[in-house]
Amino acid sequence: MSYRPRLKKIYKEEIVPELMKKFEYSSVMEVPKLVKISINQGLGQATQDKKLIDVAIDELSTIAGQKAVPTKARKSISNFKLREGMTIGAKVTLRQEGMYEFLDRLISVALPRVRDFRGISDKSFDGRGNYTLGIQEQIIFPEINIDKVSRIQGMDISFVTTAKTDAEALELLKAFGLPFKNQ
Repeated sequence: MSYRPRLKKIYKEEIVPELMKKFEYSSVMEVPKLVKISINQGLGQATQDKKLIDVAIDELSTIAGQKAVPTKARKSISNFKLREGMTIGAKVTLRQEGMYEFLDRLISVALPRVRDFRGISDKSFDGRGNYTLGIQEQIIFPEINIDKVSRIQGMDISFVTTAKTDAEALELLKAFGLPFKNQ
């Protein structure tokens, strides 16, 4: 038998029946599922220092376990000394097994390492069943060597689901084990 991530197995065996009962779906195909996780890091100072991009791409690739790609500016903004086509960030999109592995590490290792952690906000849904989580420090991930970090960078982690409403997406992410406050 081939390897299956822990959360994928939990989703199939426990979360699907639980959500079918709660939302009274008639088919298993109606149950919302996690499609992808996108990790995005914007680097405003990269306009002055080009080495920041390389460091960010390396760190993001280490955290995600998949090669990150640079993001470029779509239009020029003179107040920010930004020209169209300049590299201003890094991103990586995880799907399938890599997505479940990252989610497992995020829930069980990274989030508990956040200082004064009281749970994540349940207000960051977009109205279509997707959730975005902002993280202030990349050093909460154990893959990052703190001694080699030159500066603290934040990132946004977006969870894209097939849920039609925010309530369904909230239940799905809660069932995966994301620690929401006020719940």
